[in-house]
Amino acid sequence: MTRFTGRTALVTGGGSGIGRAVAVAFAAEGAQVVVAGRRPEPLAETVRLIEEAGGKALPVTGDVTRAAEVEAVVEAAVDRFGSLDVAVNNAGVFRGGRPLAELSSADWREQLDVNLTGVFLALRAEIRRMRSQPSGGAIVNIASTFGAHTRSPGAAAYAATKAAVSALTRGAALDHIRDGVRINAVSPGAVDTPMSLRPGETEADRAERVRAALPLGRVSSTSEIAAAVLYLASDDASSVVGTDLVVDSGATA
Repeated sequence: MTRFTGRTALVTGGGSGIGRAVAVAFAAEGAQVVVAGRRPEPLAETVRLIEEAGGKALPVTGDVTRAAEVEAVVEAAVDRFGSLDVAVNNAGVFRGGRPLAELSSADWREQLDVNLTGVFLALRAEIRRMRSQPSGGAIVNIASTFGAHTRSPGAAAYAATKAAVSALTRGAALDHIRDGVRINAVSPGAVDTPMSLRPGETEADRAERVRAALPLGRVSSTSEIAAAVLYLASDDASSVVGTDLVVDSGATA
């Protein structure tokens, strides 16, 4: 499939996990991909995977909590490839595992800064660029089933930030669809990444635990999350505006 040939896609948090899978998937469908994150080494690995498969990619280091750095990432994408057609705001952190009363102020602030303010800053920079283009653009925010869809002990702060991402997505979608910018969200449940492992748990342990806990009997793969993101970013979803697509192995059905 070549749904994104000639288009430029930006993925924040593109150095690992869902972000890497999304970046690789966009490149496989013809996009020129800008992978952004705080650490250069993981970004370089994502770019290597894309280029070895014949794609084009650009690594750009930047911190989504800093407005100037977010704007510089967008500028780098446009300077290199000429446009910004798709953006996926994936960068996020989880600092949980303990009741809210035991959560430090630093851990609360980091999750708020990265998971919510980071999405706001990225959205603002991306929308300002996309609405200046005749073709507009599409944005997909990565939220979570923790928040708007379900809650779990030890994740109250994380859930609060991700619920806010879902609300922010819907509000921004209404604000800017007439500008030619289409905005949606994907809310993953448990995914085959280290974040879904409990302390001391192996992948085999997790597989046994979720076999009974999830209706599908397994966690989602990163490629399945990427497929949902690409759908929302593609012309196949041209009339989908302000949705929050849950991909969670049936956990919240």
